[in-house]
Amino acid sequence: MIVLFTDFGLHGPYTGQMKAVLHQMAPGIPAIDLFTDAPVGNPRASAYLLAAYAAWFPPETVFLCVVDPGVGGTRPAIVLEADGRWYVGPGNGLFELVQRRATRTRSWDIDWRPERLSASFHGRDLFAPVAAMLARGEPPPGQPRGDDRDRRADWPDDLCEIVYVDHFGNAMTGLRAGVLPPNARLALACHILERERTFSDRPPGSAFWYENSNGLAEIAVNQGRADRDLGLSTGSPVEIVP
Repeated sequence: MIVLFTDFGLHGPYTGQMKAVLHQMAPGIPAIDLFTDAPVGNPRASAYLLAAYAAWFPPETVFLCVVDPGVGGTRPAIVLEADGRWYVGPGNGLFELVQRRATRTRSWDIDWRPERLSASFHGRDLFAPVAAMLARGEPPPGQPRGDDRDRRADWPDDLCEIVYVDHFGNAMTGLRAGVLPPNARLALACHILERERTFSDRPPGSAFWYENSNGLAEIAVNQGRADRDLGLSTGSPVEIVP
C-alpha cells in the first residue's frame, strides 16, 4: 500500500491531486490517508509522529511524506528504505527519527524529474510519481546518497514537546512511553500529571497521561479536552518529573 503523511489537510485540492497521480501511475494499489494534518510546516514535530506510526505498517509499505516548508529550495528530494519500508519526501529532517531507530537503512537522491515540475508542489509532481514507482516494484530512480547533509544529529531521541493534538483534544508528545520510568509524571505549565492505563481509570474531568496505542506518551482529560482544559498546542513544552 501507499500511505500518505502530509500537512495538507483535506480541504482544497492538494491531497486529491496527489491521490489522482497515484491512481494513474499505480492503479489498484490502495492509497491510505494516515495523517493529512501533520504539524503544519514543522518537519521536526512530524518526524516523531512518523517514526511512531510508521512502525505499525508492514514491510514494503511506501510512505509518501510531504511536510515541506522548503519546497522549491535547496533541500534534497530523497528515498529512504528503513527496515523494509520505503519513505519518499524532502530531506529536511522528516525522516530523521525513522532512520535513527531503524536497524537497516539505505537512501537515495531522487534524480528523476517529470516533464513539468512546479516550484511549489513537489508532492504532486515529484514525490507522488516516485512513490508510485516504488509501489510498482521499481528501483529508486536515483543514486545512493553519499553524505548526511539532511540529518539532524542535534534533535533528541525523544522530544519533550506536544507534537500533535487529535480530534478529541488529546495531546501527543514526542516521548516514547516505553523509555520513561513506570512512575514518571509529566509536568506542563502549572500541572503535574500521573500515569494511568486508560481514560476510565480517572474520574471525569481529571487530567493524566498514558501510553497511546502507538507507544507515545499522550496527555488527556477523561471526558474533556486536554488542549482546551490544560492550554496545550503543538510545541507546548513537557517536563519529565521522577
